[in-house]
Amino acid sequence: MNQPFIKQEKIRFKHIDYAGIVFYPRFLEMLNDLVEDFFEEALDRPFSKMHETNGIPTVDLKIQFKKPARLGEILTKKLWVKELKISSLLCGFIFENENKETVLEGEVTLVNVKIQEDRNRIKSEPFNEEIISKISNFIL
Repeated sequence: MNQPFIKQEKIRFKHIDYAGIVFYPRFLEMLNDLVEDFFEEALDRPFSKMHETNGIPTVDLKIQFKKPARLGEILTKKLWVKELKISSLLCGFIFENENKETVLEGEVTLVNVKIQEDRNRIKSEPFNEEIISKISNFIL
């Protein structure tokens, strides 16, 4: 049975605002870190190599903030594939606190692109069979 990709993250001082809770843009950075880790660890496609000729930009993002997160808490971040298309992925994600309460959840659409040599143009590109096979392990 397929499983989500899971990482944990400790809420640090750099994440919080004056109210002592995570400042919402920091959650987007944490999500991007999760996506980057997913591509490197689960798909063997690290951004450091991929971004020489390809990319995986976010083209749509839906997020619901459910509960604040505070300094010192450990969040469990989960990412899974809801839909795999020729050159794009619709992923679901959820961040939970140590009490298994949902802190935030949502969906992100990522598109596989080829970066042209002049770096001024990008064009969607189909995923290859090897990546499709690896991505398929995370379809829930």
